[in-house]
Amino acid sequence: MKVLSIGNSFSEDAVRWLHDISLGGKTRIDTENLMIGGCSLETHFNCIKNAAVDYCLQGNGLEYIRKASANEVIENETFDIITVQQASALSGRPQSYVPYLTEIVKYVREHQPGAKLCFHKTWSYETDSTHGGFDFYNRSQGEMFRRISDCAETVLKLADIPVIPVGDFIQYLRDNTKEFDYKNGGISLCRDGFHLSFDYGRFAAAAVWYKEFTGESVNAEFFLKDKPEFDKKLVDVIIDSLEKY
Repeated sequence: MKVLSIGNSFSEDAVRWLHDISLGGKTRIDTENLMIGGCSLETHFNCIKNAAVDYCLQGNGLEYIRKASANEVIENETFDIITVQQASALSGRPQSYVPYLTEIVKYVREHQPGAKLCFHKTWSYETDSTHGGFDFYNRSQGEMFRRISDCAETVLKLADIPVIPVGDFIQYLRDNTKEFDYKNGGISLCRDGFHLSFDYGRFAAAAVWYKEFTGESVNAEFFLKDKPEFDKKLVDVIIDSLEKY
């Protein structure tokens, strides 16, 4: 399975461990990420319109491939799944989606008619995040989560594409596991108040993508065999929570 993300650093977070997870299952997933840090749907739209060679193209997590335009990649390669997303600070602001989302989807469908399009629903910021965009949500994680969820419903109506519920699962872990209940002394799933932590946050996001795309459970033993930086108990909490979620 070949997956392309038209994204930013949040898609970089989500796919970091996806290829590695897939090697322990029945379905190998290779990823490419068209990344501009903080990139909004409006900027993606303009980059496509102008065939701008402004993206850092990454493969299978972090491997840098080359500078590229979205047009070059979308028009010359073949993908099974293509994902789009909004910039994190704008993710709960419905006016920021129009008309850019539908125009991007239209372009992708024209050039990749065999690909399944998905919207990557991202997560709300940590409770003590200092990100300036948190002001849009009254510096409330709960409000940001609710507004992102409202916009995800709008996406379903506007573009008629399914949602990858990463933001839902991150919030579920925060609210339902003592291990990741940061406001009560647990581990934060963010490394800087908004990006996911390099280990468990990114793993949780990739596990959601893997399950959504394949229907398979994550093979923890295989994933952990060469990753001593991970605590198996915490990985198991994430996997068990995903099965319950």
